[in-house]
Amino acid sequence: MSDTPSQPRHIPADLPARIQHYIDGSFTDSVDGDTFDVLDPVTNEAYLQAAAGKKADIDRAVAAARTAFTEGPWPRMLPRERSRVLHRIADLVESRDARLAELESFDSGLPITQALGQARRAAENFRFFADLIVAQTDDAFQVPGRQMNYVNRKPIGVAGLITPWNTPFMLESWKLGPALATGNTVVLKPAEFTPLSASLWAGIFEEAGLPKGVFNLVNGLGEDAGDALVKHPDVPLISFTGESSTGKLIFGNAAPFLKGLSMELGGKSPAVVFADADLDAAIDATIFGVFSLNGERCTAGSRILVERAVYDEFVERYAAQAQRVIVGDPQDPKTEVGALVHPEHYDKVMSYIEIGRTEGRLVAGGGRPDGFPTGNYVAPTVFADVSPDARIFQEEIFGPVVAITPFDTDEEALALANNTKYGLAAYVWTNDLKRAHTFAQSIEAGMVWLNSNNVRDLRTPFGGVKASGLGHEGGYRSIDFYTDQQAVHITLGAAHNPTFGKGA
Repeated sequence: MSDTPSQPRHIPADLPARIQHYIDGSFTDSVDGDTFDVLDPVTNEAYLQAAAGKKADIDRAVAAARTAFTEGPWPRMLPRERSRVLHRIADLVESRDARLAELESFDSGLPITQALGQARRAAENFRFFADLIVAQTDDAFQVPGRQMNYVNRKPIGVAGLITPWNTPFMLESWKLGPALATGNTVVLKPAEFTPLSASLWAGIFEEAGLPKGVFNLVNGLGEDAGDALVKHPDVPLISFTGESSTGKLIFGNAAPFLKGLSMELGGKSPAVVFADADLDAAIDATIFGVFSLNGERCTAGSRILVERAVYDEFVERYAAQAQRVIVGDPQDPKTEVGALVHPEHYDKVMSYIEIGRTEGRLVAGGGRPDGFPTGNYVAPTVFADVSPDARIFQEEIFGPVVAITPFDTDEEALALANNTKYGLAAYVWTNDLKRAHTFAQSIEAGMVWLNSNNVRDLRTPFGGVKASGLGHEGGYRSIDFYTDQQAVHITLGAAHNPTFGKGA
């Protein structure tokens, strides 16, 4: 449903007119003075200008980060000392969660209540890694009486972090937390659609006591700033979250330098609903799973596969509930779906809806909701009877659009679930314990939730298979990615060497 705004658009107080890069502890314009417009997704009008970084700006940022790594105190601090700084960062983020959410919602179109939840998750990310590095233990192995071996963990250097425009502040924290916790320095390149909340990191880090040069931020387009960061010879690590097509470019551009890569890419995740499932819970979860965060989420269950015995009931109830989802101003606490991030993305999503009209049966939504003549608003849209060869079944739409497809057997459900190039997440709804576990283990996905929506445990690996990613982050996997593990071997007693060169 639409919820026609009853009052004028809320504009956050003290919005900046421009944002700059942050390099070596100072805010700075681009070397060439170039800027780009940042749009309000509700009006599609430019409300600020951001410095447009190029290779020269990336060079400055990497040089600052490299100096901070080789000469500064941060990599040489004890884990407990770095942990204290990270906890202060978490405290500051928590204390400013309302302001962070307000700016994030305004900049991205994300509903304010969901933006607030993401701000709190950002604080928790820092707190988690602050605790983890203090509790971190590394392997030691011994051969009794002969040899001792242990692992020495070391930060790698300058980490290049490239983040997306969906829930940007939280996803930035997901990379910044472990990169900084392990003693690296960083250059962050936030998404050009949503740079506003990223500009707040500098003040938070300064107040928390992060040394100068450890954190650097360069705004700009992916083909300029992002490309220069990936190709910089003094950046040994790249962590990227974004589209699979961009991930392929990064993979190719990083290859000549043999960089470490962690890439969380696109998804077209299945939600499989068996006839014995709790339909009330499954419908609530799958509605939330595709329409929360405006549908702009990589783990969205955007393909719902339903056993035929309950298919008609499921489709009818799902479509009716989707029509009751409240579309509204992102800053209104009642809003459940806000405005999509940018007119380019809005056009993409709308084009898929038009394709869907020829590939499935439209049962809810289908375009711009009533009462919203302007802005990037899309009504929650549901297509039923979608064939597995349809584009809306196969391709990532990244908006409030879902495809529902029936199945008859477990084998058919599994074939449908695995029938895309993606493999990020999957959701299985059944009360059959044996089926739940065997089915989950057969799905080609990096993460599976049984009788649950996307509930994260930060200790577990996060990542996908196939076109959905390369590597995993989360918990110790993040520690592994951001550190080198050096094996040290110690001989106990006499050296056990073969003797060469003493023969007659």
